[in-house]
Order: sequence, then C-alpha cells, then structure tokens
Amino acid sequence: MRSTTLLAPLALAASSMAFVPTSIGGATVLSQCPVAAADSTVALSMASENDLRRWEKASRAAGAEDRVVELRRPLGLVLNDDGNGNVYVETVAPRGNAARTGEVKEGDLVTMCSATFGDQMWSCRGAGLTRVLAAIRVRAGPTVKLVFESTAESKTKVKRGAKAVKAAEEARANAQAKRDQLLDELEQDEKKLKKGKFLGLF
Repeated sequence: MRSTTLLAPLALAASSMAFVPTSIGGATVLSQCPVAAADSTVALSMASENDLRRWEKASRAAGAEDRVVELRRPLGLVLNDDGNGNVYVETVAPRGNAARTGEVKEGDLVTMCSATFGDQMWSCRGAGLTRVLAAIRVRAGPTVKLVFESTAESKTKVKRGAKAVKAAEEARANAQAKRDQLLDELEQDEKKLKKGKFLGLF
C-alpha cells in the first residue's frame, strides 16, 4: 500500500529527512513508503547487478550512453524506493519541469545524481530514497542533473556489464595460461641445459 505526505516548504526545509519538494496541482508532494518496483517479475543476475553497482559507485561521471537529464527545481517528480534502496520515478507531474523535458518516464530508475558542486555525479544505486533526496536538495544552483534508466535499459546495462566482466575474466585467464606456458618452457630449457652440462657438452 502506498502513501504520500503533503508538506509545506518551510516544514520540509526543517525536516531531518531532507526531502525535496515536488509540485503537483500547487501542493508539495512527498513519497515516503517503499513499494514494489514496476517490474518486479524480472529476475536479474545478482552477480552482474552487484558488479554494475560496484563499478558505478567507483565512477564519478555518467557514461556516454546514459540518459542524463538536467532539471530545474522543483523537479515535478514524486520519487520512491523499491525496498532494495533503488529509487525510481513514481509520478511525473503534468506540466512540471520533468514533464516538459519529455525525457523522464514513470518507472524510471534514478541511477546517478549531481554532486553538491561541480560536474561530478554520484551513484544512486542502492542508496535509498532519503540519501537521494538529500543529495538533490543540497545541490548548489537552481538545477540538478539526474541519470534515468528504464527497466529495458537496466537489463541491457546489466547484460553488457556481465559480458564485460566475463571478457575481463577470460583475458586474465588467457594471460595466466600464457605465463604458465612460458614458465613451463623455461623450465624445460633449464633441464636441457643442465642435462647437456652433465654430459660434458659445455
């Protein structure tokens, strides 16, 4: 069951939860309760998803294929948490700033957010609703950049990440095999040299 809370801007600013006001029909809307993700029936490889999460947490910039949207505040969005710390777009307010871009859809995951200053971005995967909203709130300036990802884009990225991890593992295995082969050849040469010396060839 989903619940939303209506808060005045002043009360919101004083809140320790650090939520971001969003405007729908003149009211400030805040979503607090975790609900199921839009496509909970899709089973993703946990290993691949964890690899993707670790890689994105280490990253400080969006990728070339990421959907980066710069929004003015108020964003015109209601964000929520899927229960696993992943934040997604629950509602896009009609005629709001996000709706005007035409690039944000309900159900999209928020995967990265602008850092407080500068052009760096922070990963939002697994961060939870409170932290993401706080990051949006403390962003300096009138706009914030967010990276959005649909379910289909998420599947593609996870698959692509899994392929990259597999390719890296295969490359490491091949390199190790070559090193082992080289060591074996050196050992064989050494044995031949020792044998030749023993036979008085040197």
